[in-house]
Amino acid sequence: MVNVPSPAIAVVGRHNSGKTTLIEQLIACLVGRGHDVGSVKHHSHAGFEIDYPGKDSYRHRAAGASETVIACPGQMARIKTVEDEVECSDIVRSMPGHDIVVVEGYRKSGLPTIEIMRSGNPADVSVAEVMLRAARAGEPLGTDFVQRYREQARHERDADAEAAQDAPTPAAPEAPDPSDDLTHKMPDANTVAVVTDIPEARQAAVLFNVPAFDLDDVEGLASFLEEHYVRPRLTVVIQAGGESRRMGQSKAVVPFAGRPLICRLIERLSPVADELIITTNEHEKLGFLAEAYPDLDIKLVGDAFDFRGALPGLYTALASSRNPYVAVVACDMVFASAALVVAESLVMADTGADGVVPVNKHGFEPCHALYRRSGCLPAVRRALDRGERRAQSLLEDPEVHVEEFSQ
Repeated sequence: MVNVPSPAIAVVGRHNSGKTTLIEQLIACLVGRGHDVGSVKHHSHAGFEIDYPGKDSYRHRAAGASETVIACPGQMARIKTVEDEVECSDIVRSMPGHDIVVVEGYRKSGLPTIEIMRSGNPADVSVAEVMLRAARAGEPLGTDFVQRYREQARHERDADAEAAQDAPTPAAPEAPDPSDDLTHKMPDANTVAVVTDIPEARQAAVLFNVPAFDLDDVEGLASFLEEHYVRPRLTVVIQAGGESRRMGQSKAVVPFAGRPLICRLIERLSPVADELIITTNEHEKLGFLAEAYPDLDIKLVGDAFDFRGALPGLYTALASSRNPYVAVVACDMVFASAALVVAESLVMADTGADGVVPVNKHGFEPCHALYRRSGCLPAVRRALDRGERRAQSLLEDPEVHVEEFSQ
């Protein structure tokens, strides 16, 4: 089984901003849309317990066990003693296979963050005012707003003190600096969205070119995460074609280690597939797969064109897929790698590429590559209309952004 890394995003804010309520609603919304969601809660106090005296597992821990696992059908908990606080990145890395992990807190983790600010929270109002002041001044989002605010406030107090020397009446008592409790709790360069009902915060978000959502617009926020951060659904297409001229029979059913070759490909690649398609013109020879793999819902698809070539085969793969990412693998690649598909998907998500294609000293390998359906399908169609049959023509299209993948 391949451990697919989970994308993650953090929801941050000051005390009593409403982080937990927002996360609860967001998780429910994303799960309702069919996503697998993990979550992490940053607890700021040391020594919390999720077990209690009297339970056997507690007795194990009390006896000195550094790690205890409590397991029952359908559920498991792990309690482990650690010397220091575990980094958020390490926690997320230990949670593979989720469509997204929603983290509460961990502002300094380096994760993209959603900043929540609520008008009923005085600290949030102060943050919004400081943020708007910085935005109007043209400061970048990563500026130390608190330090800048304090410098400005100090200059204003000094000016007031000078003016008060000539005044006939005593100066008013110095007001507390509203930024005193905001150090390390301000939006920064990792802020990708703001959730707020404070007008100043919305204005600042607009100036910083950051999307802003109302406190009750959970659906809108979920859609934003789906577009930018939730793991895109992945279709794996195994191209089995038909009878091989070289082999004299279908490559898919050529014996390999005592079984049809196609079985090896299915078992190697299915762990990372949200949808599994086999392109073939010999449905009757592969009909046994439905019985052999009843849980995979394998779809057999015939060629969209009646002429051979890598490019028409790629068109069939893209056109028959329902997901945005499409991994295409030739069925005679006995060492086809699910880990490579995962690595390609991470590159595609990071770069926004239309295609991620392995390359080595022999050149490109478009038959073990990942394609973005929306960008590549129309490009393949254009190439076919020009009479092209080579997959290389897609890689040469100036409108298609292709990333090379090499290790």
